[in-house]
Amino acid sequence: MNWMDMPPLAALRAFSAFAETGNVVQAGASLNVSHAAISQQLRALEKHLDLALLDRSGKSMTLTAEGKVLARALHLGFGAIGAAVTDLKRATEDRPVHVSLTASFAASWLMPRLPAFQAEHPGIHLALDPSPRLVDLHPGGVDLAIRYGAGDWPDVTAELLLQSPIVIVAAPSLLTGRAPVTPKALSRLPWLEEFGTTEATQWLARHGVDHSPGAGRIALPGNLLLEGVRAGQGVTATVRHFVEADIIAGRLVELFREPDGRGYHIVTGNMPLRPGVKIFIRWLRRQAGKM
Repeated sequence: MNWMDMPPLAALRAFSAFAETGNVVQAGASLNVSHAAISQQLRALEKHLDLALLDRSGKSMTLTAEGKVLARALHLGFGAIGAAVTDLKRATEDRPVHVSLTASFAASWLMPRLPAFQAEHPGIHLALDPSPRLVDLHPGGVDLAIRYGAGDWPDVTAELLLQSPIVIVAAPSLLTGRAPVTPKALSRLPWLEEFGTTEATQWLARHGVDHSPGAGRIALPGNLLLEGVRAGQGVTATVRHFVEADIIAGRLVELFREPDGRGYHIVTGNMPLRPGVKIFIRWLRRQAGKM
């Protein structure tokens, strides 16, 4: 197709709208423009094609033979485009809201709240992808991510959802007879880490110590990590919000707290958000506001 020979799309739309309505006023209303704008586009189209598409000899404009040919072609063409757009939009709207998040956040914060979302929005389906891996956000893929950090990731939009510092915790039974509790002393104890994360290793490194060779280190899914810590199987670095109730109840001991303002963020890409994604994000904000 020689695109340079094609008339402007605005003129073709105006002509097709006139052909459907038979009236410049109604055609303008259907395109949300003035009737004068429709008339201008019709004349521009005739000039571009060097054809008389409209018979202006009577009280009202009618289509010429050439105009009827073009009107039929545009009806078929715009009709096919409209049907394809409708199908694509329906398929996009029906696709689940794809959320990337860590297993620990899913198990400790999101899952207990999901029944309320499902009751409020039964028509919106979610696809939760629990993984510590940073993913690309693009149309047709992952819609949003919930990630812990300072919120300064490049090429994305990050909105703070839940602010909570990193703490080092362990069960009282693991600490029995161990005093004082220093980073060096902790390096001799077993540590638990969520798959794909390095918080524990980084924390020890920031305090100038390494894991002792014989201390042991276990990587496990985030939804199992806190169970292991409560059972006295190791020390861990985690977000304080997830263990606050355990600390208050005495099931865990808070040994150190990082003095920064990091937290979990809603992360979206530079792309339009589908209606279901916007609804889910608004719901997340309300849930965080209730805390």
